[in-house]
Amino acid sequence: MGGTMTAESTEQSRWPMPPMDGYTVDDLFTLPDLPPHTELIDGSLIFVSPQRRFHGNMVDLLVSSLRDGLPAELRVSREMTVVLDVRNGPEPDVSVIRADAVKGPDQTSYEAQDVLLAIEVVSPDSESRDRTTKPQKYAAAGIPNFWRVEQNGTSGRPVVHVYELDHLTKAYVHMGMHRDRIKVDKPYTIDIDLTAIDTL
Repeated sequence: MGGTMTAESTEQSRWPMPPMDGYTVDDLFTLPDLPPHTELIDGSLIFVSPQRRFHGNMVDLLVSSLRDGLPAELRVSREMTVVLDVRNGPEPDVSVIRADAVKGPDQTSYEAQDVLLAIEVVSPDSESRDRTTKPQKYAAAGIPNFWRVEQNGTSGRPVVHVYELDHLTKAYVHMGMHRDRIKVDKPYTIDIDLTAIDTL
């Protein structure tokens, strides 16, 4: 049974008109009723589509595995905004941050300078952002390590692309592709059995 549209309900369903110069990070944190996990890219609000099982399981696997052997001066965080500049506040799926950047349970963001590793698990609706836009912005902001996680179309298992920042060019250099296991020593010694996603 359909409902009647009133002037009031029409008014409530309208999105706010974007400012001429785009939104800022302050807007991202103060606009009312934004959907969960809204990101800010180049002054535009990006709304996240419902995630697939692979995405959620991969984030769970990464968070729990990264916390194993985590040095005391670091922390692992999931789906928290990272402020890159006034018009960019993306939300990496997983971040490794400095422990002293954690300010309390009500915190909603971290500064780029406190992030040592940003990880994006690619979804169909975010392929271009996760492969191109976000890595370029993370690199420009000086985040030293970036991982891009893709789903292998044949096996359904993850493929992890590892990048390190070239500080001279402010661009990432591809350091390797990992399928069954990822073993790296930056930002700390990490060893993750990627096949464990089958058990989640």
